[in-house]
Amino acid sequence: MLSILVIDDDETVRGALVEFFETFGHTARGAATASQGRQLAAEHAPDVVLLDLRLPDANGIVALDALLADDAELGVIVLTGHADVATAVKAMQHGAADLLEKPVDLETLANAVNRAAQRGRLKQEVAVLRARTRADEPAAPSLAPTLDELIDLAARNAEAPVLLQGETGTGKGYVARQIHDRSARKQSPFVEINCASLSTTFFESELFGHERGAFTDARQAKRGLLEVAGEGTVFLDEIAELGQEVQPRLLKVLEERTFRRLGGTTMLRSNARIIAATHQPLADAVADRRFRADLYYRMQVLTLTLPPLRARPDDILPMAQRFLPKGASLTRAAQDALAAYRWPGNIRELKNTLWRAAILAGSAPIDVGHLGLPGDLPAPPTGRHAAQPRTLEDAEREAIRIALAAVDGNRSAAAKTLGIARSTLLEKLKRYGVE
Repeated sequence: MLSILVIDDDETVRGALVEFFETFGHTARGAATASQGRQLAAEHAPDVVLLDLRLPDANGIVALDALLADDAELGVIVLTGHADVATAVKAMQHGAADLLEKPVDLETLANAVNRAAQRGRLKQEVAVLRARTRADEPAAPSLAPTLDELIDLAARNAEAPVLLQGETGTGKGYVARQIHDRSARKQSPFVEINCASLSTTFFESELFGHERGAFTDARQAKRGLLEVAGEGTVFLDEIAELGQEVQPRLLKVLEERTFRRLGGTTMLRSNARIIAATHQPLADAVADRRFRADLYYRMQVLTLTLPPLRARPDDILPMAQRFLPKGASLTRAAQDALAAYRWPGNIRELKNTLWRAAILAGSAPIDVGHLGLPGDLPAPPTGRHAAQPRTLEDAEREAIRIALAAVDGNRSAAAKTLGIARSTLLEKLKRYGVE
């Protein structure tokens, strides 16, 4: 059961909300002013505070700052009769867990309270994990163990939406897959869709599915990814680019776990978990009015910010060894060059650099010249260790062989890795005689 504090100067509203939550067995208290609310919060340590923005003794944002100054993990839901984008952004910037407009639907409010309480518990766990990491490794600890523990935390809380933020190439897709594979949902499908790659209609068709005749090319009914995922995970990459026409429908999925296929009338239920990723802070998209504030609040129950590779220099060489194709090796000079480079393209650039270098090096160890990193680089080795000149077909054949080996012969996965269509890969396999 939860402890809830309602801070609202309207006695009728305050009393109704206290009574509503008490009917569910929660402990609920009311306060008419900001100062009284702060005092009750200090005395009873509530899980969630419902805070009206208009109070007789303080501006709601000031009251919000005071409550979070006393308890940084407290979940504060802001209630306002004058909700707009500017208010939402300001409340969000000051740490509100959610913002709801009065008069609020009680079911929506109950869901918001549960999310805020869950988010508060997650923040407390994160704080404990980080404190423990600092205590265990006082001498400049690597960020990787903490990130790994956060992935485990997200996996354990398999109902909460997850928002992954980080520069392009920091491994958001890999982390999303790790969260799924370590969770209780791992036996169900992991499906993904890029929010920036499809038009609104085709995106909705991919995510929600469609009925026959829903649009020009809809010749038969199709299940969407929310249905395909079942009890699994739906990964929405580049969520900041999601079209504004689709955002209300995704909000409904997060709030009520229901949706309809395009052109359909039957309400379907989704039990899938949503993990979203963006290379830009989603709060910026809210401030630019490209993304709904209420959808942002639902998505950021648990936010993981992935550090760029340049902030993790100790992880560069271990990652490089993991990405090396089978049989490939690095000279000492190549290792030094990898560690010294800033990696603006992050993990994706590191992986692609090593694949290309392995092809160029052939059977020889990868040296600095094979890496092709910017700057004045030494020439590749000469003599008997030099890489022999190769034709484009030889390089392509080797790239295909490496790609297939990396995915245990799965041709669809290999085609995706190489950035070509599966039919193109099959044609090249036949041409080159690759088994």
